Amino acid sequence: MAVVGVTDAQQGVASPELALHAHLLEHQSTPVLLLDAQLHVQWANHAAEQLLATSLPQLRQQPLAAFFARADWDGEHLRQALATQQPYTQRQVQLRSPGSTLSATVDYTVTPVPPLPAAPGAPSLLLIELQPLDRRIHIHREDNLFTTNQATRALVRGLAHEIKNPLGGIRGAAQLLERALASAELREYTRVIISEADRLRDLADRMLDVRKPPRLRSVNIHQVLERVRMILQAEVGSAIAWVCDYDPSLPEVWADADQLIQVVLNIARNAAQSLLEMPPAPDGQPPRITVRSRVLRQFTIGTQRHPLLCLVEVQDNGPGIDEALRETLFYPMVIGRRSQGTGLGLPIAQSIMQQHGGFIECDSRPGRTVFKILVPFGPPPDHRNPGAATHART
Repeated sequence: MAVVGVTDAQQGVASPELALHAHLLEHQSTPVLLLDAQLHVQWANHAAEQLLATSLPQLRQQPLAAFFARADWDGEHLRQALATQQPYTQRQVQLRSPGSTLSATVDYTVTPVPPLPAAPGAPSLLLIELQPLDRRIHIHREDNLFTTNQATRALVRGLAHEIKNPLGGIRGAAQLLERALASAELREYTRVIISEADRLRDLADRMLDVRKPPRLRSVNIHQVLERVRMILQAEVGSAIAWVCDYDPSLPEVWADADQLIQVVLNIARNAAQSLLEMPPAPDGQPPRITVRSRVLRQFTIGTQRHPLLCLVEVQDNGPGIDEALRETLFYPMVIGRRSQGTGLGLPIAQSIMQQHGGFIECDSRPGRTVFKILVPFGPPPDHRNPGAATHART
């Protein structure tokens, strides 16, 4: 935007002093704003335009307050910084773009800019440096979830083994006892013991199932999604409206089709059960599940940056997930529904996706819960799935 020899009018900058500041700051990768004494935007570099999703002509002369969430606006401190010529930093505030749903979490540093010696009568300006945090917060949360999931998988496997070891003895002893009992009434109790032992064994098998490496091959993601839709529509009938929003241009993903069906089915079934449990909506909106497929570009999972990823979204218009459960949603034995469940569906789904080099994340508020399933189009990195190279070659 700012280059040597361009006039103030071409720059769209109000004064030679501003033009000099603009020339120095235009190519900074950090979003930068310059404010006047009324805390109105006088100039913004290209990075700030991108962050605020607003071009410089629309930004200029806008009050900075228009870009802050009301609870985070701190005009008094900005005026004080201008009066005392003292810089300060504010942590984790919400920026928003007027007329848009776009928002961003940022730290910002305020630095007073005194007049140049050549223009001693010019008013002071405020330079605002914005440090976007959303991507950093997302990566930190993803790393924590991945580490925690690895630890809980090891814990669950050990627990499952410890459960299965005595179950065989309990079941065998109950069978021997049943043969020795003459009373049919007493044999009913031994059958309960055998039945409960079998139920615990099945639960332990499910806890151990995540160890099975995926059999990776090229898979049409829409065949997977349609299979899940057919299964769930057979279960719930017309009680829930289904919306399919697919991108037909997507290439095939690199996955185990059966395991991918299990992942999507776990998530979609949770959504369906949540919708069936909620009371009728006051606005008359019917229960609805929307399934989307899209391309996600230049996204990092762990340490691997993917030029392209397959993004599958499973969205429902249910009551949302309790805020207290959101941070532990993928931990074993966490149950968020009133109905009975094992609390293993989402942890197993997350483990399967991590074996694929993918990931699951969730965004929830009342009336809108979205689970995002990220699936690589190509083979996952060997360090995230040691069996991937073997399966890819066979």
